[in-house]
Amino acid sequence: MSRRFPPAALAAAVIALSSSLAHAQTMMSDAALPLNARPGECYARVYTAPQFKTVTDTVIKKAASERVNVIPERYEWTEETVMVKPASERIAQVIPAEYRWEEEQVMVKPASEKIEEVPATYKTVTQTELVKAATTEWKRGRGPVEKIDNLTGDIMCLVEVPAEYRTITRSEVETPASTRRVTIPAEYQAVRRQVLVKEAEVRKEAVPAQYQTVRVRKLVEAAREERIAIPAEYQTVTRQEKVADGHMVWSQVLCETNATPETVHALQTALQNAGYAPGKIDGRLGAGTADAVRRYQKANGLAEGGITLEVLQRLGVSTSHISASGAGTY
Repeated sequence: MSRRFPPAALAAAVIALSSSLAHAQTMMSDAALPLNARPGECYARVYTAPQFKTVTDTVIKKAASERVNVIPERYEWTEETVMVKPASERIAQVIPAEYRWEEEQVMVKPASEKIEEVPATYKTVTQTELVKAATTEWKRGRGPVEKIDNLTGDIMCLVEVPAEYRTITRSEVETPASTRRVTIPAEYQAVRRQVLVKEAEVRKEAVPAQYQTVRVRKLVEAAREERIAIPAEYQTVTRQEKVADGHMVWSQVLCETNATPETVHALQTALQNAGYAPGKIDGRLGAGTADAVRRYQKANGLAEGGITLEVLQRLGVSTSHISASGAGTY
């Protein structure tokens, strides 16, 4: 006996599915309805993913290159005469230098000049200086010129008194003070020194070089490199190439009319086993189941927009009762 789903559960499922079909529903007024539909079947416009084909390309995995092999240098042992001590000279005799003694006047103080002060010279000058000029005076006596004093009867004579002089001695500068340059002759000293007569002489004799035969390691072939070409490596790469764009189509889906608790339970179990948790497995078509279906469709490249028969078949859920005419009266 068939069971009906609670109206609330069916309403939640329908709301969840309708959110993913919003774009499709806006176009239904202009799209043709599915042909050959039978009573009891539900259809929805779903988005069919683009179709791809597998294309195999051959690409370079590793580019061509070169390998360098280094071939080391090669040596061989040979005998060679090598100089162990170069030729040289040695002193055979040393003849000392010859000297003689000479006496030489060596100036120890050069000639110079000095300035001497020449004092002034003086001379004594004697000069007669008038002390009292010559005068005349009356004296008693007789003479050719006389005057008789009538009162006394004396004869007064006018006598000439000579001038008086004094002698003054004084010093006068004969030559003023001055300076003069006096040459001081150079001073010399007798020095006795040795003079080289004949330089020292060194007599040398040649010492020949010394040789020795030794084994030497001689380079025969220098190190070199050898380049070896390494061909490119290729690999086969598989890629997906789109052959058809995604589009909207009518597809038969699980809906309120044809969904039974057994079918929903089987769908939930299959989603759980595939790794897409639908929530509680209770045979009720709710939002968790619808979301799990969407994730499964997207991951597997299936048409999106509803619980299509393709999803049920891919998950291994029986769809025989859904395709039957008149199945379900929900």
